[in-house]
This record gives sequence, C-alpha cells and structure tokens, in this order.
Amino acid sequence: MTEHTRDDVAPAPLVVAVDGPSGSGKSSVSKAVARRLGAAYLDTGAMYRAVAWHCLNEGVDLADAEAVAAAAVAMDLDQSTDPDVEAVRVGGTDVTEAIRGPEVTDTVSTVAVVIPVREELHRRQRAVIAAAGRMVAEGRDITTVVAPDAHARVLLTASEAVRTARRSGQLAAAGETGVDAGTLHRQVAGRDARDATVSTFDRPADGVALVDSTELDFEQTVAAVLAAVEDQAGIPAVKGGRR
Repeated sequence: MTEHTRDDVAPAPLVVAVDGPSGSGKSSVSKAVARRLGAAYLDTGAMYRAVAWHCLNEGVDLADAEAVAAAAVAMDLDQSTDPDVEAVRVGGTDVTEAIRGPEVTDTVSTVAVVIPVREELHRRQRAVIAAAGRMVAEGRDITTVVAPDAHARVLLTASEAVRTARRSGQLAAAGETGVDAGTLHRQVAGRDARDATVSTFDRPADGVALVDSTELDFEQTVAAVLAAVEDQAGIPAVKGGRR
C-alpha cells in the first residue's frame, strides 16, 4: 500500500472515521494508522474529557444540562492533532494528564450525553477535520454523525473480556494498580451503556467496515484497518510516516 508522489505534490485529501466501544483500541490503532497514512489525528474523546474537566474546574452543576452546555460552548480548547504529540489545553491550562484521571473518567459520560454538548463538539470536530485535509478521527459517532461522508469508515470492536483486559493494562501502565473489577466494568461496559443512549457504536452502520480485534494483535489490527481504508477509499495509503 504505497503511494508514489513527487515531492512537490501533496498527498490527496483523506478522511478516515473510526468508531468503537471503550477499550477497543481506537486511540492507539488510529494513531498508528494516521502515521502510516501521513495524516493528522483527532481524539474526539479527549474533547469530551476536556468539557468534563472544565465543568469540574469551574464548579458547574453537572445536573444542570443548560449550564453544562454553556460551559462547553464557552470552553477555550487547544488540542494537538499530531499523532506523536498528545497535548490538550483548556483556557491555557495543560490538562493532558488531568483529563485521564479517575474523576474525569467518572464524569465524562455525564456531560457526553447532553445533546447540546454533543452538537457543539460535533461542530468543532467537523471544523478540525475540514481544516486538516488528511486526518484520522476516532470516537463514538464519527462514522455516522460527524463525518458520514468520510473516504473510509471503520467500526473497531472486540469482546468485552478483551476490552476490559486492555483497560486494566492501560491503568497499570499509568501506575494505577489494584483497580477492582467493579471499577473496570464501570469504566468499560458501564460507560458504553451510558454513551449508547446517544450514539450507536455496537454495530456498523451501512457502508461502515467492521474490524473485530478480539483475536488480533496490535499490528494485525492496524493492518486490518489500513486494508479497510484502501478498500473503501479507492486510493493507496501512504506508508512510512507523515509528510
């Protein structure tokens, strides 16, 4: 899957939309795919986490949907779209690590199910994708709502047992050891159940390729997504990093 281009010719525009449940590997796989395609990368989940952090930091009543929506609209967000640089700033404050903390993790679904919040972030996401030209965007409803006309659309999934194990590994890698089974279940299946009230990510919509990574390792999953991109987009993918 190699594209031969002259140095003075920019790669063709390409938008790849990737959806999936918690622990499916969306982020790590999408970053790898973006690198192979020479594309930017958008973690839309980080945007919802940023709203949650912003609400907690500003003391917004999470039970007040209008207040939460207003906070989302007013939020000053600066987010990296480089697959090799994870950086999120809200109002000039670096929240890259803070939005991955347990308090935000337990709060994010509360703000994510507020429809006006989703509408505001969808607007921002579309603007970022349009400006990038070549981007891999991942989340919950990218294939169906944010970028239904993307060149390639993929639903990445895995069994609940595998996704829970992956989440456990992520927490261990972050230094969070001894997380009980109930917490893991809440962060994976529980969050999926709440988000499913406003998004459909348990089955692919028409025209969306399904990649089940239950029996695949990381490189096999990346290869499967790249194959889906080539099949759907009708153009070869750039390999070997960003240009």
